[in-house]
Amino acid sequence: MIKKWLYIVSLSLLSLSCSNEDTGYEPTPQPLDIPILFSDNIIPPVIPNGNPQTVEGIALGKKLFFDTILSNNGTQACASCHAPQNAFTDDTPTSDGVDGIFGTRNSMPLFNLAWNYGERFTWDGKELSLERQALEPVQNPIEMHSNWETVVERLQSHPEYPELFRLAFKTSTITKELTAKAIAQFERTLISANSKFDRYSLGQADLTPQELNGLDVFLREDKGDCFHCHGNPNNPLWTDNLFHNNGLDATFSDLGLGDVTGDPNDNGKFKSPSLRNLAFTAPYMHDGRFSTLDEVINHYSEGLQNSPTIDPLMKKINEGGVQLTIQEKADLKAFLLSLSDPSFINNSEFQN
Repeated sequence: MIKKWLYIVSLSLLSLSCSNEDTGYEPTPQPLDIPILFSDNIIPPVIPNGNPQTVEGIALGKKLFFDTILSNNGTQACASCHAPQNAFTDDTPTSDGVDGIFGTRNSMPLFNLAWNYGERFTWDGKELSLERQALEPVQNPIEMHSNWETVVERLQSHPEYPELFRLAFKTSTITKELTAKAIAQFERTLISANSKFDRYSLGQADLTPQELNGLDVFLREDKGDCFHCHGNPNNPLWTDNLFHNNGLDATFSDLGLGDVTGDPNDNGKFKSPSLRNLAFTAPYMHDGRFSTLDEVINHYSEGLQNSPTIDPLMKKINEGGVQLTIQEKADLKAFLLSLSDPSFINNSEFQN
């Protein structure tokens, strides 16, 4: 009788020890909805084997993305600096954190992140996966200025999150790694592929003569010469996802990639952002120095600054830039704005 009782107690303890694990349940797979333009022109998205997309993981990631529980004083969420109406950036040159301190970098917009083949995220490429990038803002003293131990304790004691983590990851034991995985799953769903130019590429819309002239300026090496870093109609990402010194400064207060690699040859190099959604993402450049798209075009036309690491693609550096006419600038701007996707910033699936 005693042996039988001990056996029952042992089984009960074993059951309690495994109560956080749901071995008989599997989250619902939710592959990305890949646009036709992407499937026809670029390789498949990068989805880590250890973090497959699921209905439950995406839902959890979305809730976390908009929740101020991640910040030190409960006032900021990921969406505070990555707002849907701004194509998941904000409208200030640099973003301020929970303590009202402004950083030195412009908040990068978030879309089409699953096609970042170099797997280097942020302006300087210091984060080597989307999951790792999601960890950084929480503990960054200029951003959310919290710590993961505190955040995990808050999430674990929350009335909803333990069950949401169980549904997403088959365990109600919350960790910072699972939190970052969920946020990354949601961020990979932020796909933008319905601009006017996208519809033109699919034969569903026409471009104006000015927009077509602007495309010509963009593609011609003797004119805008923009395509080397930002692609062409066969690259619907509109970025090479690489790092360049694009002639912003003669000397550097921010070393960019060079600060990450320690290689002086990388000083002043920053990631080429996508040209999508420029209508919503001002101000521009890694430090938000340009308030308007006109200023950006003027920089490449006549504002280039030489330096030891200037990219060889800045072929007109000795002339200060590509020297566009007023009409060519206007045409180029019209084309660039045709890459903006209003349906993306208004997608209810991406709203809180």
